[in-house]
Amino acid sequence: MIDLSQHTLADLRKLQEQVKEEMKGREAQEVNKAREQILAIAQSVGLSVQDLVAKAGKVGKKTGPVAVRFRHPQVPEQQWSGRGRQPKWVKDWVDGGQPLESLLVS
Repeated sequence: MIDLSQHTLADLRKLQEQVKEEMKGREAQEVNKAREQILAIAQSVGLSVQDLVAKAGKVGKKTGPVAVRFRHPQVPEQQWSGRGRQPKWVKDWVDGGQPLESLLVS
């Protein structure tokens, strides 16, 4: 660790400018290094960087809302797509002896 307590304010300002310049240079080096790595990866799989980025943007993307498959007959605002955990109202319905199929939207 550098002891800065013995430096003058002018020295500290000069050091601050030197640090800023060094950081700019290092950042540019890191960006260039990352760019080269990305290009190498794209070339290794036979794609351009643009194609690689376009394909990466589509991986794992959801396509949109899922259609409602189940709806409470007395409370139509209570809906469920059938994905994920059952909502409490569905669980209560089934636990009450009613068949899940009776909630299917036709």
